[in-house]
Amino acid sequence: MLLIKKKIYPFLAIAGCLGLAACNSQAAKPPAPPPPSVSVMEIKARPVPLRFQYAGRVAAFREVEIRSRVSGILLEKSFTEGAKVEAGHVLFRIDPASYEAELARANAQLKEAQAQISRTKRDAERAVALYDRQVGTQKARDDAASAYEQAQAGVAVAEAQVKTAQINLGYTTITAPISGVTSLRQLAEGSLVGTSANDSLLTRISQLDPVYVYFSFTDTELNEIRRLIDSGEAQRPSGGRLQAVISFGDGKEYDKKGYVDFTDSSVDLQTGTVRGRAVVPNPELKLRPGQFVRVSIEGITRQDTVVIPQAAVMQGPQGQFVYAVDAQSKASIRPISVGREVAGGWIIEKGLESGDRIVTEGVIKVKPGAPVTAAVMKADNADPAKAAR
Repeated sequence: MLLIKKKIYPFLAIAGCLGLAACNSQAAKPPAPPPPSVSVMEIKARPVPLRFQYAGRVAAFREVEIRSRVSGILLEKSFTEGAKVEAGHVLFRIDPASYEAELARANAQLKEAQAQISRTKRDAERAVALYDRQVGTQKARDDAASAYEQAQAGVAVAEAQVKTAQINLGYTTITAPISGVTSLRQLAEGSLVGTSANDSLLTRISQLDPVYVYFSFTDTELNEIRRLIDSGEAQRPSGGRLQAVISFGDGKEYDKKGYVDFTDSSVDLQTGTVRGRAVVPNPELKLRPGQFVRVSIEGITRQDTVVIPQAAVMQGPQGQFVYAVDAQSKASIRPISVGREVAGGWIIEKGLESGDRIVTEGVIKVKPGAPVTAAVMKADNADPAKAAR
C-alpha cells in the first residue's frame, strides 16, 4: 500500500502542473485583430469625356512642285533652300532673251495684220459703192468683203500670238504659288531646263501651317461611337467638330489643338481600319511632314457613366471584381465588366450603380464577408474630370 501511494503522488503532481500550464496558455491567447482600415468610394454616375488615342503621321497641308513651263538657261535662284517663302516671291529666273524677241516678232505681225485690215476695209467699202452705182460687179463686192473678213481673222490670230509670247516671257520669272517652306533646288544656275517631266522640276514648296495629321481607327470603335451617340448615351461636341490633341514621341503634349476634318467612307480591306485626318495649327513649324505622333481625339462625352480607380479592380478565377462594402461595413465580392480606360480609372459597364460603395485602397487586406474600417474618399479623388486636371 505504501508503494502504491508513492507512485500516485508524483503522477498527480505532474497532472496538476500540466493543468496549470493549460490555464495559463488560455489566459495568454491574443485578442482578434481589428478590422483592416481601407478607403471606400461611393459610386456616382457622371458625364465622362472620352479620349481615343491613335498613332498618327504628319503631312503637309499642301505640297507644290515648282516646274519650269518654258525651256532655257537658268540664270538665277533667289531664295534660301529650306526657308519659308511667301506666295508671289520670285524663286527662279530663266534667260528671257529669246522670249523677248518672240514677243517683238508677234507685235510686228499684229501691226502688219492691223494694216492689212485697214486696206481691205477700204477696198470693201469702195466695192460696195461701185456696186450700188451699178458700175462694179457683185463678185467684186463679195471678194472685197471676204478679204476684209480674212484680215479681221488675221488680226485675231496676231493678237493671240502676242498674248502667247507675253505668257511665255512671263514664265521666265518663276514665283511661289503658295506660302511655305522650300526644299532643295534640283538644278543649279547655268543649267538648261526643259518642260518635260524629267528636266522641268526646280524645287518643291510645302505649306506647313496648318498641317494634316493622318490616323486610322478600327471599325469596332467607329461602331461603338455611333452606338453611343444614336442611343443617347453620349453627346457630340457643341461645335460639331472633334478635337485632336497631338503628343510627341517623348510624351510631351503639343500646345495647340486641331480638329478632325475628314473620315473615310469605307473600311480598308487590308487593315480593317478607317482613315481619318486632323487639321492642326503649326505656326512655329514644330510639326514636320513624315513625323510620327500620337493623336488623341476628344469631344465625345458619355452620360451617366460609372468610373472607378484601377487600383480597386481585382482579378479572380471568374473574372474581374471589386469589394463592395454594405451598411454593416462588411466587404463582399462584386463581379464587374470593365470598359474603356478614361481619366481617373476605368469605365464600369456592368456590376455597379450609383450609391454603391467600393474599396479603393487597402484592397489586399480585405477578406470576403469580413468587416472593414472604412474611410470615405474625398469627392475630388473620385471625380475623373478633376483627376484629369
